[in-house]
Amino acid sequence: MRITVILCTYNRCQRLASALQSVAQSVMPDSIDWEVLVVDNNSKDKTPEVVASFSQRYPRRFRYLFEPRPGKSNALNSAIEQSDAEVFAFMDDDVIVEPAWLHELTAPLFTGQWVGSGGRILPEKSFSPPEWLSLYGGFAYGPLVIFDHGPTPGPLTEPPFGTNMAFRREMFEKHGLFRLDLGPRPDSEIRNEDTEFGRRLLTAREPMCYQPSAVVYHDVPEKRLSKEYFLTWWWAKSRADIREMGVPKAISLCGVPLAMVRRLMVWTVRWMLSFKPSNRFECKLKVWGRIAEIQESYLMARNSHKTHDMLSSSPPGVVSVRSKSRSVGQG
Repeated sequence: MRITVILCTYNRCQRLASALQSVAQSVMPDSIDWEVLVVDNNSKDKTPEVVASFSQRYPRRFRYLFEPRPGKSNALNSAIEQSDAEVFAFMDDDVIVEPAWLHELTAPLFTGQWVGSGGRILPEKSFSPPEWLSLYGGFAYGPLVIFDHGPTPGPLTEPPFGTNMAFRREMFEKHGLFRLDLGPRPDSEIRNEDTEFGRRLLTAREPMCYQPSAVVYHDVPEKRLSKEYFLTWWWAKSRADIREMGVPKAISLCGVPLAMVRRLMVWTVRWMLSFKPSNRFECKLKVWGRIAEIQESYLMARNSHKTHDMLSSSPPGVVSVRSKSRSVGQG
């Protein structure tokens, strides 16, 4: 049995070292052959040197792959094509994983019952939310990368987040790779590349499980605890949702459904009339999201030919897994 942990990174060599050190301490059964494949998505810092040092300290455990094409989806797809593993687990360069994380996340995928899994993503232990931010309405979960459905395992009814998920290889062979029109890149913060793939599997009724015992702690840098960051994140997320799922079919003007305009007006009024800081800011986030949806709907209407390509049955990036030789770089 073979597992490849895929970690894509871009200009975060200091955080990367901490993430790699945590996964190096993973406790796994001797019967499992596992590796960490670090995909350098054209970094300009000391990322290659950091990975090389881990490859030397932990022989055959860490491997380096350079992917010059910008965009996380390019990096993810290259890693999948460069591994012959039965199971792919995913983590980011700004998390710390618990020693049991990899085993807890992947063990269900070898039972034959599940084809995918998602674990618990918690903020770093020193995290304390500002007064304007509520952790109960769900608006913090995306920007702070929190995925927590409690302590009880069970079937997943929503897609897991990309820094703590795993899938059997045949899911990529059957349903394609990550979409290239989604996912962050140097000139865009549009995401959804991870949740779109999970949603694709849920739509196809593929069984996936929630594993609360597979825990990672996500870094919360100071810049994320600003209203500007939340507004920017939800703007990009709302655009990504329209790009992923398409413009709702309804009465429209210039490609924009009138229902979107009505929702924008409703949330604007609620924003103006709210007094509690956390409620007021949640309403503002809704306003930003509705404006972003309107903008993306209008742009997609103007570029109907490109829209057809993105919404076709084989969207960009959804291609078959090709067979390639395993090794690139160090390890």
